[in-house]
Amino acid sequence: MVRQSNWSDDYWLLLMQLYLLKPVGVKPMYSRDMVKLSVELHIHPADLFARMCQLANLDTPRIARLWQRYGSSPYRLKRAVRLLRSMSGFNTSGHFYEGVSVNETFERMFAPISEGSPFMPVMLILILDLYFRLTPATMVAETPEVVELSRLMKVQPEHIAGIMAVLQTCDAYLRRTSLPASLPPCCTDQALQDACRNVWQCYGSSDTEALASYARDLKEYFLC
Repeated sequence: MVRQSNWSDDYWLLLMQLYLLKPVGVKPMYSRDMVKLSVELHIHPADLFARMCQLANLDTPRIARLWQRYGSSPYRLKRAVRLLRSMSGFNTSGHFYEGVSVNETFERMFAPISEGSPFMPVMLILILDLYFRLTPATMVAETPEVVELSRLMKVQPEHIAGIMAVLQTCDAYLRRTSLPASLPPCCTDQALQDACRNVWQCYGSSDTEALASYARDLKEYFLC
């Protein structure tokens, strides 16, 4: 069921254009294009994904009419989307954000943690997922899983190992209160360390299988 949001029926055109991008079909919830559209419209990716499934299934007569008009005419659809985006007030949230913390959270997840930072909160979630599958001795840049994640996210493996060192200070089982002197410079950023603690508070005590499933979905953002 689609949650209430600042959805406008005009946005079906944007979803249809995204659906028709090759490979044609319903796009993963956290694919980069889906997230980009979500941020543009201030609508959570889960809501857009649910509506894209409706679009694929021709759930309503209105959707069926849209397919009849635009489904076989990419030029007509492109022109309609261009006109929609040029309209005054397009994608403005107005009072929408008042009391809707979930959408604010999702948008912050895909924004840099601080100016110039190579990391976004979504990346910290992936690192935390890997954290729970390693031991402290293997939370180093040379570990194959760390290297693999660094390639996916296009950051240095030393930085991932540095973030894992920060996460270790959040882990009550390890009882580590200080950070190593060899911490990479980007990991000494206070905003990044605060973000690591926030991610730990949100997911550090959650079911690891649920976190792993969420991380698998989030990885779609980096598969481009």
